[in-house]
Amino acid sequence: MEKQYNLFNHEIQVHFEPKLVRVFSNAELWAFLKDDVATRFEILAKTIKDDYKDRYGEELKITNDSLIVEILVHVYCDYIGLRFNRVVKIKFIQKLVVKLLERAEVVDCGERSVDGNRWFWDILARYKKAFIKILPKNLNKRKLKPAVAC
Repeated sequence: MEKQYNLFNHEIQVHFEPKLVRVFSNAELWAFLKDDVATRFEILAKTIKDDYKDRYGEELKITNDSLIVEILVHVYCDYIGLRFNRVVKIKFIQKLVVKLLERAEVVDCGERSVDGNRWFWDILARYKKAFIKILPKNLNKRKLKPAVAC
C-alpha cells in the first residue's frame, strides 16, 4: 500500500507491507531534509510508525533511531553515488554505480524477521547524531535528483 505524506509541504512517498516499510529517496525527501534534519527525521519516523500501527494494529518493531539511520545512510549513499557519476566519466564504473544507486533509492526497512540487515542498522543507530552531522545541508543544491512534476 502506497502512502504520500505531506510534511512541511513535501510529498514523502512510503510503501507499507506487513513488517516492512519502503521509503523513497527522491527529490521531495531530499528537499524535506534541507532544514532541521534531526527534527525532520524524528517527525518522519514517528509519522511512518504511527501510520503503520493504524494500518496493521501493531507496532513496527524497528526503533526510531534504527529507522532514521537506515534512511539517512541510503540517502547519503544515493547522494554520493550521483555526485561520483557526475565527476567520474568511466562508463563501466558509472554502470556499477548506477546499480548501487538503484539499491540506495528505495530504502527497505524491515523488522528482524524479514530484514537480515536489521542488526546492522540497530548497531549504527547509536551513531545517529554523527550521521546527521555529515549529511549535506542542501541535498538538492546540485540538482542530482530530478524534481517531481506537479
